[in-house]
Amino acid sequence: MAWALPLLWSPWGRPGVKALVTAGVFVTTLWNLRCFLNSSKGSREDSKHMEPLVVLVWEWPSKQVPNVSGDVCRELYSITGCQLTTERQFLHQADVVVFPHARLHPGQDRLPKERPPGQNWVWVSLESPSNSRALEGWNQTFNWVMTYRKDSDIFIPYGKLVPNQSATMNIPAKTNLVSWVISNYHRTQKRAEVYKNLSRYLHVNIYGRANKKPLCKDCLLPTTSKSRFYLAFENSIHRDYITEKLWRNSLLAGTVPVVLGPPRSNYEQFVPADSFIHVDDFGSLEELATFLKTMNSSRYHQFFAWQRRFSVKLYTDWRERICTICTAYPHLPRGHLYPNLQSWFNS
Repeated sequence: MAWALPLLWSPWGRPGVKALVTAGVFVTTLWNLRCFLNSSKGSREDSKHMEPLVVLVWEWPSKQVPNVSGDVCRELYSITGCQLTTERQFLHQADVVVFPHARLHPGQDRLPKERPPGQNWVWVSLESPSNSRALEGWNQTFNWVMTYRKDSDIFIPYGKLVPNQSATMNIPAKTNLVSWVISNYHRTQKRAEVYKNLSRYLHVNIYGRANKKPLCKDCLLPTTSKSRFYLAFENSIHRDYITEKLWRNSLLAGTVPVVLGPPRSNYEQFVPADSFIHVDDFGSLEELATFLKTMNSSRYHQFFAWQRRFSVKLYTDWRERICTICTAYPHLPRGHLYPNLQSWFNS
């Protein structure tokens, strides 16, 4: 900013002492005023920046709603500046509102009646398109999407590999060849067809509600870990749809996953190529069965080489998933609405 100095001259054509002093005081006053104004503006901006991001979860994704009072994001996950709430009276204070798709039925009447300016709405789903109903009703509604898809605005995988410097392998003792935990068995699913044909050539130990052998929460991993291989068959086949069947039931348990889902190249974006067996690697299910039954110990151990560099991290707490919104927030697009949610999710 340029300031105009007053022209104060002495009778002899040169600035007098009094005039110089007056000009100096004038300039100093203006400079101090400018600094004060800039300081006040900066303080307001810093204060706004330091306020926590308020994330309102309109309805909690799971049936059991956990305690989100206090600074849970910082206390549990070291994510600062993030305030979660499920109290709808804070709608007008919320920067972000989260809407889990499973809680949005039957339709638009589940949304707030008004939308404060500048507020961003997030559509959340961990289900595949095959298991997501009524997507066509949500056009021009949500600013961001939060799913298992890597191209989501906020990416929430079922699990991931994290660096681990232990340089050791842990392979539990094995007592059987193949196991599978299945709760919802439908003959029309691809996995049902593959299992039926594969079981002609080898025995599969089946657990879960579908076989009337449910496993308690703490029984699942000890049970699947006893098998050399685990059928990590997804209930539907979609890009990036790789669930706990791979991360928890197989890799974390210490067994080799035999996967049915998106193409091998898609799996390799998440886990090493030599850590799993893909159904599509074989010309027939008889070839797959022979490969599993005749594998020697040396070859089998090669599937666990990833353990020397990585360990499995599971995402099981919705509080952690919701807190990641605050981490992603500074980099998310503003002023964007998904014109056709169904088209995007099915792509």
